[in-house]
Amino acid sequence: MRYLTAGESHGKQLTTIIEGIPSNLSLTKDDINASLLRRQKGHGRGKRMQIEKDLVEIASGVRHGYTLGSPISMVIHNDDFKHWIDVMGEDPISEDQQIRRTVTRPRPGHADLNGAMKYGHRDIRNVLERSSARETAARVAAGAVAKTLLSQLGIEVIGYVKEIAGIVADDQQEITIKERQTISEESPVRTLDKNVEQKMMDAIDLAKKEGDSIGGVAEVYVEGMPAGIGSYVHYDRKLDGRIAGAVASINAFKGVEFGIGFEAARRNGSRVHDEIAWEKERGYYRKTNRLGGFEGGMTTGMPIVVKGVMKPIPTLYKPLQSVDIESKEPFQASIERSDSCAVPAASVVMEHVVAFELAKGILEQFPNDQFPKLKKALDEYREELRCF
Repeated sequence: MRYLTAGESHGKQLTTIIEGIPSNLSLTKDDINASLLRRQKGHGRGKRMQIEKDLVEIASGVRHGYTLGSPISMVIHNDDFKHWIDVMGEDPISEDQQIRRTVTRPRPGHADLNGAMKYGHRDIRNVLERSSARETAARVAAGAVAKTLLSQLGIEVIGYVKEIAGIVADDQQEITIKERQTISEESPVRTLDKNVEQKMMDAIDLAKKEGDSIGGVAEVYVEGMPAGIGSYVHYDRKLDGRIAGAVASINAFKGVEFGIGFEAARRNGSRVHDEIAWEKERGYYRKTNRLGGFEGGMTTGMPIVVKGVMKPIPTLYKPLQSVDIESKEPFQASIERSDSCAVPAASVVMEHVVAFELAKGILEQFPNDQFPKLKKALDEYREELRCF
């Protein structure tokens, strides 16, 4: 299974094409729109979220509420494009028009300068339109399809905020995944800890007032994944490695950890590894889950816990210095609108890219042409593990 996204931030639309989804999976646009709506929410979001009303159009691969087994194509129209037709249209324009609209000032922390150098663009808009985090809406659409598949296999995935600007939410280890879903949806910053919710919001408001931005940590929690998904044989089939790569590919994400993560470097092995136990009805399980549901690149059957570190958004109202690529003169980079904090929204994006990698791992290991056969094979595998 794989997906491809296309589209620019202020272009006509975002397009997602997924290949490899089994036939006869129940899927509607409502499954996808619910995820797109969640991505747009969160305290600290900018004005762009007030402009766009992300709704998906399924253009192929689904008929009468069920997948066909052929590629699924989805479109999210950019409502703001009507104001950008002259700037982002595909038709040729005069040299004078081109000169007036050329962007030559790269913003620190963005892909602007590196992308322009790589592809030889003298107009940086050719870079910033595609490198924008607007592209993550297309990824959420792909992940929503994956989440639908996982849910119908008894696997649930939820993302929420663990930390913003150094304000850390307490672990909520005892609550169920359904409770995590409910609590995070009710929180303006998608945190599970009501005691720090207002502190996080205050930090976001302060950053906005000062023309600055703040980052944080998102966490994704997964229940229902059976043991043995992934591989210890080949490096590129280790499922935790794939998840780490997917999370690090999200705009502004700079670090990934599983379970206790980097804390493992500061502990003795006896306080890191999870002891194995067995019960007749349950089968094998771990007494703790410090490794976040993975050993040797494979799932252990315990809940998967993965965290992602998001840096502060680099588009600031507080100007940073840069250099014009044409004049080579320094300037103070400034912007018109931006999010002061996008960690709550990014937790939704992270949830969906993790879901896609989990679904991909499942589909690689079991019959994947027809969903009913996939479900039957996975149910049989779960019983096999219980009796192992």
